[in-house]
Amino acid sequence: MRIFYVLQLIIFVAVLATGQAMAGADVKAGEELAASCAGCHGSNGEGSGEYGAIAGWDVERFKSTMQAYKSGENDDPMMAMMVQALSDEDIASLAEYYASL
Repeated sequence: MRIFYVLQLIIFVAVLATGQAMAGADVKAGEELAASCAGCHGSNGEGSGEYGAIAGWDVERFKSTMQAYKSGENDDPMMAMMVQALSDEDIASLAEYYASL
């Protein structure tokens, strides 16, 4: 199970390294970044098993939740690790993408 998370992180970092994420809040960039979220939250943010749905979340709710993981206020090791690699622009793009679903 742990290897699955490591592979997700590698894919996520690869997406960032190839310049797929554009600056600023952008639904298309958010869609590309969301590939790293799909393993736990489903391909359309619908949630799966113990991982909740994030599709349709309000932009501000998504951004504040991700910032809370980034700061350590929300304590979840996997989410903290995933969100540390995200810039504020990446988080805004993901928020716009998931809000659009």
